Amino acid sequence: MNLDIHIIQKHLSSPALARDIRLLGAVASTNSALRDLAMKAAPEGTVVIADEQTAGRGRFGKPWSSPPAVNLYLSVLLRPTVAPRDVGALTFVGSLAVCDAITAEGMDATIKWPNDVLVSGKKVAGILAECATIENRVDYVILGFGVNLNVTRRELAEALGPSRHAAGSLVEFAGREIDRNEFAAELLNALAEWVAIDRERGHAPLLAAWRDKDILTGRRVEVRGEGPAYEGRVLGVDAGGYLLLRDSLGKLRRVLAGEIRLAD
Repeated sequence: MNLDIHIIQKHLSSPALARDIRLLGAVASTNSALRDLAMKAAPEGTVVIADEQTAGRGRFGKPWSSPPAVNLYLSVLLRPTVAPRDVGALTFVGSLAVCDAITAEGMDATIKWPNDVLVSGKKVAGILAECATIENRVDYVILGFGVNLNVTRRELAEALGPSRHAAGSLVEFAGREIDRNEFAAELLNALAEWVAIDRERGHAPLLAAWRDKDILTGRRVEVRGEGPAYEGRVLGVDAGGYLLLRDSLGKLRRVLAGEIRLAD
């Protein structure tokens, strides 16, 4: 089914975070398209949805396969009144919203820090959070979502090569086609609820719900990023959204950015 703004709006329970939906054909990425709007003073709740991304990307600039007419590529603009140090925890609303939307489709989802969403151990969605600050305050946060809805196993294999084994698509787990319009509305509804909870009650409920979905705590992982790679045992996530682990030398480390690979 083609993407349709009117159908998406019909299924919204709260338009607060989807007050202005822009439906585009092919874009480089929904995050870049929304960034341009944010810099022109677009209000919170501006949403960009594209049928295709020609230069979709995930964390560390890795390409995100974005074929047309099958998946969901969506970005949401937030303008929170928080300090820059609080953005890390705020971004967890994205992965929780995706999990809720997947649950509404009858499947269980888990989260791999920081914002990879998995079904049956396969990555089906990623969230890319981007933040802009002015002096000591947050100007805006963009949450970008890429969700594999109806892409086939063959198409994933052709696009991803050797890394295809770690990826999945909701269609294969559901055994049916996923309605892109309904899923977009489910995602936006869940996102609005989590943002409201976070603003009314703080990060604690957000982090508690996120930890219930976390698959890394207690696992041994390898961390790759700036500097030499190292291994450690994951202890959990702190109130700022940092991954906590104890490395092989017994040192406690807080990780905000890095590629995490399971080592056990």
